[in-house]
Amino acid sequence: MPKLAANLSMMFNEVDFLDRFGAAAKAGFKAVEYLFPYAYPKEQIAERLAAHGLGQVLFNLPPGNWEAGERGLAIMPDRIGEFQDGVGRAIDYAKALGCRRIHAMAGVAPAKMHPARLRETYVSNLKFAAAEAAKAGLTLVIEPINTRDIPGYYLCTSTQALAIIGAVGAANLKLQYDIYHAQIMEGDLAHTFEKNLAMIGHVQIADTPGRHEPGTGEINYNFLLGFMDKLGYQGWIGCEYRPLGDTVAGLAWAKPYLAAR
Repeated sequence: MPKLAANLSMMFNEVDFLDRFGAAAKAGFKAVEYLFPYAYPKEQIAERLAAHGLGQVLFNLPPGNWEAGERGLAIMPDRIGEFQDGVGRAIDYAKALGCRRIHAMAGVAPAKMHPARLRETYVSNLKFAAAEAAKAGLTLVIEPINTRDIPGYYLCTSTQALAIIGAVGAANLKLQYDIYHAQIMEGDLAHTFEKNLAMIGHVQIADTPGRHEPGTGEINYNFLLGFMDKLGYQGWIGCEYRPLGDTVAGLAWAKPYLAAR
C-alpha cells in the first residue's frame, strides 16, 4: 500500500507551520516533508515530530535567496562555498530530525553562462554532497522541475537527471520523481517509473493542471499509485500539492491509503 507523506509547505496552510504537524497527524498521516526547516530551531521541529508520532522523510538544502527567486545553488560556479556550507547545515538538521533523505535543488541557469560549465559545477557539487551525506548515512536526491513553473530551471527531465547521476557515480544519489513535473515535461509516467524504479529514491505527487490534489486533473492516480505499488516501490510518496480548498476536505482521495496505515 502506498505510503503518503504530507507536504507541510503546501498542505494545512489553514494553520501556522508548526501547527501543521499536529494537523497532518490528526488527518492520518504518519510522515511529513516540506521545502525548508531552517526558519526554526531543529530542536523545535524535532519536538513537534515526536509529539505527534511523525517521521520526517524529506527536505531541501538551503536554496540561496528564495525571496529573490533563487531556486538552488548546485549549478552555480561562483557559489560553491555557499553550497558546501548548505550541505553541512542540511545534514545537521537531518540528523536532529531523523530524516534519511535530503534534496539538492539545481538552480536556475544564469544567463550567458556556458552549459558545460554549469554541468561541470553541478556534477562536482553533487559528488561533494553525496560523499558528505554518505558519511551520515543519508540519501541525496535530485529532482527534475518543469520550466513552466520555474523558467530556466537547469534540471528538467528524468533523462537529464539520470545522466547526471551516472556522471556523479555515487550509490546514495537517487532520482526524486515528481509526477506533476514529469507529466508536464515528458509524460509517459508508468513506463518511465517502471524503467527507472531502481534509481528512484523519492516520489512526489500533484495533479495537473493547477497542482492540486489527485483527482482534480488529468493524471489517473487510481491507476498510477496501484501500478507503483504492484511494482514494489517501498518509498514514501510526498503529497506536494496545493489543496483546491480546505486541506482536510480535499483528502477523500487519500483516505484508503491513510486508513491502511
